[in-house]
This record gives sequence, C-alpha cells and structure tokens, in this order.
Amino acid sequence: MTDQADRTLSVTTYIAAPPDKVWHAMTQRQEDWWCPRPWTVEIIEQDWRPGGRAATIMRGPEGEEVSTEGVFLDVVPGRRFISTDAFTAGWVPAGRFMVGVWEIEPEGAGTRYTASARHWTEEALEQHKAMGFERGWAVCAEQLKALCEA
Repeated sequence: MTDQADRTLSVTTYIAAPPDKVWHAMTQRQEDWWCPRPWTVEIIEQDWRPGGRAATIMRGPEGEEVSTEGVFLDVVPGRRFISTDAFTAGWVPAGRFMVGVWEIEPEGAGTRYTASARHWTEEALEQHKAMGFERGWAVCAEQLKALCEA
C-alpha cells in the first residue's frame, strides 16, 4: 500500500497580505481566483460549515463545463477549509476523486497559502496530474496572491 503522502499534490505561495485579507478573498471572492483564466467559475453554493454543500461549475473558453458537487469536511475560519467529492449534501456517498485542503497561516508580515489534493488511489493521482494539477493550481494560487496584494 502506498503511503498517503505519496498521493498528495500541493502548491504553496507567500502572499504579502495579512491572513484576514487572504481568508476573505479565499472564501468571499472565489469567482476571482478559483480556476485559471480564461476559465470562470460559478459558485452554486458554499455552505461554510462541516457537512455544508460545496458546489461549483467551472466553464472553459470553448464552452466546456466541469461541475463539482461535494461537502465541506472542516472549516476553521481564518485558517483552512477542507472539502471532498466523496459525499454530496446530506452525506450521500458519491464518486470519490479527492479531498481538497486549502489553508493559510501567518508568515512574517504576510501569509503562507497552501492548497493540497489528497487522492484515494494512484490512478486518481495520475489522472489529476494529467489534468494539469501543478500548472492549474499554481495559476490559481498566483491569481489569489495578485487579488490579495492589490
């Protein structure tokens, strides 16, 4: 069996803004950073509590649509949120691809942002890599950084 650390992909960046400003952008301005431009995201619902619905639709420039439906597993205001697609609202089991972890912590005069995707299987990990995880999530981190530093 593979160690879970071997099935985690992550990106991190330093943001020259205080944690409260970064948290606000992360949770209240998702449309501005959540997916790499020129893609856009429509927030269907973000019920910021454990068990709350986390639903979005990402749209690409060629008319592509990627819907995500899941729940929050953990929400610690000002610190992190964790969601998964393994369940939908009401704890209804669904397809499982990953657990997403978005967290911030104070670092010097700014904030360290880290986003991670934890996968149940090697196949899901490789699929996420092939989808462009490293570039895509890094672009999102840079978009969040630019938003917070403006």
